Amino acid sequence: MTETVEAIKIQRGLKGVYFDRSPCTFIDGKAGELRYRGYSIHDLAEHSSFEETAWLLLNGELPSKQQLAVFGDDLKAARVLPAPVLDIIRAVKSAHPMDVLRTATSALSAFDRESADNSREATLRKAVRLTSQVPMIVAAHSRIRAGQDPVPADPMLNHAANLLWMLSGKKPSSEAAQLIDRDLILHAEHGSNASSFAARVVIGTEANLHAAIVAAIAALSGPAHGGAAEDVMKMAEEIGDPSRAADYVKEKRKAGVAVTGFGHRVYRAEDPRARHMRAGVERLSKEMGQPKWFEILQAVVAAMGPYARHGVNVNVDFYSGVVYHLLGIKRDLFVPTFAIGRVPGWVVQVLEQLRCIVASAPGRLPAIGEIRNPTGTTASKIEFSYNET
Repeated sequence: MTETVEAIKIQRGLKGVYFDRSPCTFIDGKAGELRYRGYSIHDLAEHSSFEETAWLLLNGELPSKQQLAVFGDDLKAARVLPAPVLDIIRAVKSAHPMDVLRTATSALSAFDRESADNSREATLRKAVRLTSQVPMIVAAHSRIRAGQDPVPADPMLNHAANLLWMLSGKKPSSEAAQLIDRDLILHAEHGSNASSFAARVVIGTEANLHAAIVAAIAALSGPAHGGAAEDVMKMAEEIGDPSRAADYVKEKRKAGVAVTGFGHRVYRAEDPRARHMRAGVERLSKEMGQPKWFEILQAVVAAMGPYARHGVNVNVDFYSGVVYHLLGIKRDLFVPTFAIGRVPGWVVQVLEQLRCIVASAPGRLPAIGEIRNPTGTTASKIEFSYNET
């Protein structure tokens, strides 16, 4: 009897594995194009708000004025943390902010009356609460570890401005609030990156939304996924002066070391999100009397110019870290800030996975590699890879 040997093809990091079709996010890596629900990221960055973009992602279309107003009110009403969760933050205050965020988010499930309800309607309501509570956790921990009391949320401020207010206790300028709002929009969704994939795997076991978001936060905490913005700021400080940028790049390339903030698993052209943060860094650095940061970044871009034809282009995190620094956000809060913007995107991935579960045969969950879109929409195919923001 002849034994049949199955050929095994290993996909390192799951790169190149297709497991679903998504009507939410379209990415053309060669052209450098990103769309949420059919809307160009450029239009959203320039003309939308985080609240409006979050609604778009979660509901599939732009809201009416009344819908947006109600959604904004719901987000503001959800700006509350149970006292025991604040006690947990105090108990683990010496931990890294991402570890605190993961732990506190997990604890929130014990206080959410709809925690076990995975219906679409309940998931959307929990999405509103988590979108508001995640920044509260980040801000509360930042204050508590500094020996200060958490700053209560301000119902007069939008999502982005309230984040800056809770972090510092100072009302942000309209320019600062607008820049963070834009950053949150740019980070809100990006297909099947590592953290989104982790959320889908967990919800695919019929766990609850909080568990899926905790898994996403855990995945994002790894430096290969969410650490680029922090690394870029370290690089800028190490370079110190624009005149040193070319030599810095030359030394890195000679040693075979990647220059942080360049290259992307998906994009071969420039990351379409980068231009919007670049403009913010230029304006903010000049307004704050620290133009050297923008000048250093642009000198690095110039030095990396010869590598662009090989698909090594600047990505969004190249500029985000300096924006956070200029706004007074602590270095180890860069990744938590990324997480704050990504909550709606994680929930969208969860909703798509839940749809697949409902569409599967009764009594049987689909394996992650078996997932098919029951609606037949083909706006984009998702390709998973680890190091992708």
